[in-house]
Formats: sequence, structure tokens, C-alpha cells
Amino acid sequence: MLISRRVLLGSAALASASLARPALAQANAWPARPIRVVLGFAPGGVGDFTARLVMPRLSEALGQPIVIDNRPSAGGIIAAEAVARSAPDGYTLLLLTTTNSTAASLYRSLSYDVTRDFAPIGRMTAFDHVLLTAANSPYRSLQEVFAAARAAPGSINIGSISVGNAQHLGAELLRRMADVDLTVVPYRSTPDLVNATATGDVHIASEILAPVLAQIQGGRLRALAMTSATRFPLLPEVPTAVEAGLPDYVVGSWNGLAGPARTPPAVVERINREMVRVLADGDVRARLNELGVQPAASSPEEFAAFLRSEGARWGRVIEAANIPKQ
Repeated sequence: MLISRRVLLGSAALASASLARPALAQANAWPARPIRVVLGFAPGGVGDFTARLVMPRLSEALGQPIVIDNRPSAGGIIAAEAVARSAPDGYTLLLLTTTNSTAASLYRSLSYDVTRDFAPIGRMTAFDHVLLTAANSPYRSLQEVFAAARAAPGSINIGSISVGNAQHLGAELLRRMADVDLTVVPYRSTPDLVNATATGDVHIASEILAPVLAQIQGGRLRALAMTSATRFPLLPEVPTAVEAGLPDYVVGSWNGLAGPARTPPAVVERINREMVRVLADGDVRARLNELGVQPAASSPEEFAAFLRSEGARWGRVIEAANIPKQ
């Protein structure tokens, strides 16, 4: 019996090894053809610029072309659905963004779950936000804005774009954390918001730094505070909201890569390893900073935990602000 059992165990081990070999060989051979990265927004924005800066370097590291496929839609839903349904072979990836983590709280019906139907590869970059006002505004600090709002409740407004995105949710969170009566006014686009802020129609604005950096540096707009954990390298004189008296107010946008669920771990690890190397390159970091963007590489495990925490955090803000689901 002992001999027979050993034979059986040996046969089972050989069979298991035989089954594992094709999967291992496939992972080792990856990538053997071009890779497609799907973006849930149109060309021309900061997220698109960032992807087009990082992906060529990642392509060189992986030895295959990377094709960027823009599929704009509200909340990035069309792009996310396309990737969630694709083969989990590492050849179709999604550029996840902040809106992907908030979609479940903003839309009544989604065909995917961002924490279940994707294999997180890693966070890529962080988009700092800034609270700003007109260059000739009487307000020179956040505390002056809050003092004016407390003196005349409802008299101060804060502008943002697109209900439900990170800028809008950041404005809603600011109202709650500062405990001041600010009227949140959403605009259709960044140019509309910038013009309204520069002319004084908007008292302060919550926006991603990248599209307004040049106007801050050029003197049309005044930055009151960064909403990141640390000061931005190109605006070292601008304090953070934490320094301005809001200890827990850290808000920003981000992006990262993910594949469909069940993408081979070896493929996930390979992409992550090369992406971390690309983001550590001094030239890449400098060019990202020029765009108002900071590298924010992470491991797949860290990115998975980050996605869960972001969804929960903004879900609470959306509920507290009574933003209706679409």
C-alpha cells in the first residue's frame, strides 16, 4: 500500500506540474504583442498627458508597443466596462482614476465593481489640488475666507467643476471640515471656472493644480492653499490646507493601472516593477512636476487597499452632501 500511495502521489504531482507549465510559460512569454491601455476620458486633459508621458517609457521597458485607447464617458464607465469584460491576459489594461472609485456611490447601476472585477497593478501619479482666488481678491489666506464666511453666512461661494468629481467633493468636504457656510457652485469646465474665479464671480475655487499652474505663476490667480499632504515643489511659498489650520484636509486626484480580474500575478508583478522604475526616473519626475503632477508609485497590494479606502471615504462625503445618484 505504501508503494502504491507513493506512486499515486508522484503521479498527482507530475500531473499538477504539467498543468502549471503552460500558465508559467505564458507568463514568462508575456508580452508577445502590443498592449492596450484604455482611458475613460478624452485626449488633451492632464490625465491623458500623464499617460502619454509615462506609457512610452513603460513600452520601452516591456519591449512591446502600448496603444492608448480613449473612451470618454461620465465616471469612466464605458472604459471600465470594456476592460472588465476583456480577457485577463495582460494585454488590455485600464487607467483607473478617482472617478472610478466614486462611481458606485454616484450611479444607480454599474455592471462592474472596481474592487472585485479588476486586478490592481499599482498607483501611478497624484494630481495635487489647489484652493485659489483672483489675484486682486481681498482674501490672502484660507483663514480670511473662513472669517468672512462666518461673519456673513452664505455670502461666500466656492467653485468647482462637474458634480461628483474629486474637485467638487473636495469643496463639499471643505465646507464640512471647516464648519463654514460656503455655497458650492459647479461649472461645466475648467476654463469656465477659471474665468469666473479671475473676475471675482467665484470667491474661491477648488481645482486640480495642473490646468491652473501657469495662471498662478503668471499672476492671474492667487493660490491660497495646496490640498496635498506636502507643499508642491514649484510653488514652495504656498502652504497646505493642513498648515492653514485644517489638520485632516488632504484631497487630491490620482491614477493607476489595473487589468481585468484574474490577470496572472506574474504579469501584474512585471508591469508594476517596470512602472515603479519608470516613475523613479529623474527626467520623468521633472516632466510630471512641470504638469503639476507628482509620481505616486505603489505596490499592487497597496493600490488595492487604497481603492477600497477611497471608495469608502468619498462615499461618506457623497452621502453627507446628499448628492443624488444618477
